[in-house]
Amino acid sequence: MPESIAQRVLSLPLLENEELRQLWGDLFHASAPLKMRKDFMIPILAHRLQEQAFGPVGTPTRKRLERLARESSATPSSFVSRARLSPGTRLVRQWNNRVHVVNVEGSSYEYDGTRYQSLSQIARLITGTRWSGPVFFGIKNNKVKRGVSNECL
Repeated sequence: MPESIAQRVLSLPLLENEELRQLWGDLFHASAPLKMRKDFMIPILAHRLQEQAFGPVGTPTRKRLERLARESSATPSSFVSRARLSPGTRLVRQWNNRVHVVNVEGSSYEYDGTRYQSLSQIARLITGTRWSGPVFFGIKNNKVKRGVSNECL
């Protein structure tokens, strides 16, 4: 990314709301939505700055993003967990007095010398019961219902 574009993108969080709204008007030739929060405006403005500098997203990238969006709506937990875990990340969980280590490898996970497509497969293998892999490995908290904490269960 050229230095000036990188500097402009990095400076966005430092701008006041009114400055962001002015930049929005300059970039989109329209007023920013009145109730749009600063933390929503910044990534949109950053994208627009990059789009003006480098051109729009190409067809292959757009198709991949559309495919990922479809997959994420079909299986949100697996998409979210993979989106947050970089290759090389190591997940460690102790279960029944044994330490279990999972290595994140691109689009799969390695556990005990075997590759798996989901953390839930590995969690089931370890526990013998159906578990959400992201919850089992502490990546995603299990939602607490009606004020009952997990510690009370």
